[in-house]
Amino acid sequence: MRHPVRPVRPAVAALLLAAALVLTGCSANDASDGGSAGDARAGANSAAKEAAGSAGAKDSGGSSAGGSSSGTGRTTPDLAVNRIIRTAALTVEVKDVPKALDTARTTAEDAGGYVGDETTTRDSGGRERTRVVLRVPTDRYDEVLTSLQGAGKLIERTAKAQDVTEQVVDVDSRVRSQRASVARIRELMDRAAKLSDVVTLEGELSSREADLESLLAQQASLKDRTSMATISLSLTPTPVKRAAAKHDSPGFTDAVSGGWHVFVTMLRWIALALGAALPFAAVAALAALLWWKSARRRRTPARPGSET
Repeated sequence: MRHPVRPVRPAVAALLLAAALVLTGCSANDASDGGSAGDARAGANSAAKEAAGSAGAKDSGGSSAGGSSSGTGRTTPDLAVNRIIRTAALTVEVKDVPKALDTARTTAEDAGGYVGDETTTRDSGGRERTRVVLRVPTDRYDEVLTSLQGAGKLIERTAKAQDVTEQVVDVDSRVRSQRASVARIRELMDRAAKLSDVVTLEGELSSREADLESLLAQQASLKDRTSMATISLSLTPTPVKRAAAKHDSPGFTDAVSGGWHVFVTMLRWIALALGAALPFAAVAALAALLWWKSARRRRTPARPGSET
């Protein structure tokens, strides 16, 4: 004969639920006590991780809400625009260097740019050579470059484009995280009760603020180089030899002129040689004359009856 089974399941479930609630309350009290017993030094060591985690959570949440159409939840508006550093170097041969330099200055300033470094030198003939650095907005870069090339004869040109989009996005993200980390350290300093904890947190705050300043400097440099293009312009004068290049072949007149020049030069050297030898020639002639008279006297015989 079988006995009916009593419904004990609801009673057991109620007992288990009560036990779970008791254990949860105990563990919560233990965690609360342990957290209140922790000092601010431990918080200083983990502040960076907490700040970075909270900043990452906020960024992820914002991107998931506003950019869910992309399907990734991590796309930021910065990735939509490419950040490119543009630089160029030009060497242009012009007839008038000062005039071309004034034109280059006006072109850069009209485009919303400015003149940076400038160096001017003179060669042995007194002609100027100038090298100037121009900064112009990137959206006017091609226009200004074309204008500068047309100022004279283009001798050399180099142009570079460096894509730094990922670097810009990375630095921006690190700046946000570092700012959150600095704010977290300041909150811990406000809650610190011990002098040793305050000293530790002050040192940590100084270190993180220095890192933040370095990141801000990198951010400003990238912004300047991506928003303003750099053009190095070298202006050189037209060589004088090119003006006489068409008359390099000598003609009959050139030959006569050259022969006459050689003949006059030869007469001049002969005259110089005679002038240098004239005093010695006079002495030699006088000595020869005396010798000739002496020899003649010795050769002439004596006449008879000349002696008494």
